Amino acid sequence: MSTEDTGDDWAEAMAEQAIEEAQAVELDELTDTAAALSEDDVAKLDSIMDIPVTISMEVGRSFISIRNLLQLNQGSVVELDRVAGEPLDVMVNGTLIAHGEVVVVNDKFGIRLTDVISQTERIKKLK
Repeated sequence: MSTEDTGDDWAEAMAEQAIEEAQAVELDELTDTAAALSEDDVAKLDSIMDIPVTISMEVGRSFISIRNLLQLNQGSVVELDRVAGEPLDVMVNGTLIAHGEVVVVNDKFGIRLTDVISQTERIKKLK
């Protein structure tokens, strides 16, 4: 069996699982009650839209002494603080913004967001 067959089988299994897990949910109608932005506000917003940020996915963490760090070599295993199958943390500039799971699309790794941290929760974690 080639790796391409395995990837296609895996993608099909993930698609089947997504269909099985999908449930119809009734959503409240969203209404935009915010006032329209002035031209000055739009210009200010546009000025920050192109600022680059670093996005990273964190599988887990481990704290070890420098002595143990220097003893690591090829084949060493570092135990992380996560259980297998737990969602990854999606960090932007070191701030947790979401949780997700690894996916493979066109032979490249990606992440599917499963839970986005609300702005209120992020502010609470800063305090």
